[in-house]
This record gives sequence, C-alpha cells and structure tokens, in this order.
Amino acid sequence: MKIKRILLSLAVVFGLTSFGNVANAACGNITIANMNWASANFMAEVDKIILEKGYGCTVELVPGATMPTFTSMQEKGEPDIAPEFWANAAKVELEAAVAEGKLHSINKAPITGLGEGWWVLPATLEKHPELTTADAILERPDLFPHPEDPSKGGFHICPPGWNCELSNRNHFRAWEMEAKGWMIVETGSAAGLDGSIAKAAERGENWFGYYWSPTAIIGKYNMQAVDMGEYAGKDNWDNCLSKPEQECANPLKSSWVKSEVYSVATDNFKKTAGKEGMSYLEKRTYPGPVMNGMLVWMGENQAEGADAAIEFIKTQEEVWSKWVTKSAAKKIKAGL
Repeated sequence: MKIKRILLSLAVVFGLTSFGNVANAACGNITIANMNWASANFMAEVDKIILEKGYGCTVELVPGATMPTFTSMQEKGEPDIAPEFWANAAKVELEAAVAEGKLHSINKAPITGLGEGWWVLPATLEKHPELTTADAILERPDLFPHPEDPSKGGFHICPPGWNCELSNRNHFRAWEMEAKGWMIVETGSAAGLDGSIAKAAERGENWFGYYWSPTAIIGKYNMQAVDMGEYAGKDNWDNCLSKPEQECANPLKSSWVKSEVYSVATDNFKKTAGKEGMSYLEKRTYPGPVMNGMLVWMGENQAEGADAAIEFIKTQEEVWSKWVTKSAAKKIKAGL
C-alpha cells in the first residue's frame, strides 16, 4: 500500500508538471508587428515580454508599417498582432475584415489622449498670435520657407509607407496649397520628420506640418495644434482623404478625423492565445502621460523599444499589473 501511495503521488506530481508545461506552451507561436515609430516599437516589446514571460507564448517581432502590416494581416493572416494600428488608415477595410472574422479589433483604446493633425511651434504663435488656424497659416507661406526652395512655404508630411502620407497629400490638394505658394517637404523617415522639428525649435525658426500625440516630440517642444476648422464628413475622409491620390478625385478640406487607434489581432491569435491572451490585450491601455514619459525616456537615453520595455516593466508595475492575472504578474517579475 505504501508503495502504491508513493507511485500515485509521483503520478500526480508528474501529471501536474506535465499539465503546467502544456499550459505554458498552450499559447504557441505568436508574431507581433514591430512598427517603425517609437511608441509602437515600445508597445511591441512590452507585449513580447508579457506574452512570453506571463503566458508562455513564443513571440517573434516582425518589421511593420501601417498599411503593409494591415495588408499582410488581411491577406496572409500574419503578423498576429498590430499593437498600435491607426484605424483611420483603413477603416472601411478593417471593418470588412472584422465582419468576415479574419481580424479582431481587440482594444479600441490602447493609449489615451491620442490626436493627429497639423502643428506649429509655440515660438511661432508668440511672434504671430494670429496664426492659430490653418487658413491663416496658409496665407503666410513666407514665414515657413521650404528648405529647398525658400520662395515657397514648406509643409512637412509623413514618411513614405505611412497612411498619413496619403492623407496629407490629399489635404494639400483640398486646401489648394500649391496655388497659395506651398510645397511638400519630403521628410523621408520618422527620424527626418523629428529632426526637422528639433532643428527649427533649436534655431528659433518656424515649422508647420503633420504630427500626432502623445509623443515625446509634442511634449518636449510644447507644440501647438492648429485649428483645421470643421470636419467634412465620414465619406470624404474614408473614401477620399485616406485613399491614394488616384482614388480621391475631389478632396474637401477638413479637420483631422478623430483618431481611432486599435490593437488588432488575427483570428489565429484569438485561437492560439486563448481567453487570457485576449483578456491581456483588451485591458492593455497606456495612460497618455505614462506613454509620453516612456518616449521621453527613450529619447534622453537613446534607447530602443526593448530597453524601454524592461524599464517600463521594472518601474510601472502599478500600470501593467492591472492588465494581467496575478499568476502572470509573478512570472513576469521573476522572468526579468
């Protein structure tokens, strides 16, 4: 009897151990889009740590950008997660993919305090307090000389591959900016766009163009949003301003659409990660000040998203612990 009890105990222990291993491995293989801007890079790295350490997933980060990532998720079912997908980029297409069950908009508020639009530096408004509206600014191209042709005003837009590049080019036509003496400044990359702002701020020069919040740049330079007037409607935005130029014959000038940023996942993630993985993404919302703080930390320390993710996990437990189960939180802390 004694031997039987020992054997039974060993069987139970073995069974629990095996079950634990299966549970840890249940999440399986997950791919996450590592988008080419700081906040999305940071979010992807945090997701990687939490899903791997807390839920036993095997995570691979893959390079991403808004539209290429969405197209790949829609057509190929990968990557599994786009942590920071700016849904205005492809609202109609996303809604269709969700209706078909291909994709899931799991979290519709992964960051608070979001916003897109046109901005100027505060020094510009100190010198020219009348330039609070887009109409007023567009009458003064002379105050914002283009770096390659100072006789024209310079309007800074997004790098290639970002959907806001399409929107800004269509806005350029809608506002008849060329006729008013403006040219687009091709920033080329996220670093180029940021650099143009930093350079203007440090030299006391004027700057006008597109940016978004929350970001370290907006906070660092206290940039001021430009009043773009009334919103010209969903049809104008979804079916024209956010489309390639050849699909937007008659753009109407408009304020920027309300920013809608989602965490989007494939059906494979829903099935692979299970309820706990889905629950994590649903709860994972960064307060705007926290996100801004992490982005400033990245800039000051010349850090990548991976370093910022570790810093965040170590210093912001009161934030991220609300997103996960208690057992996952223990595993995450122990895994660092």
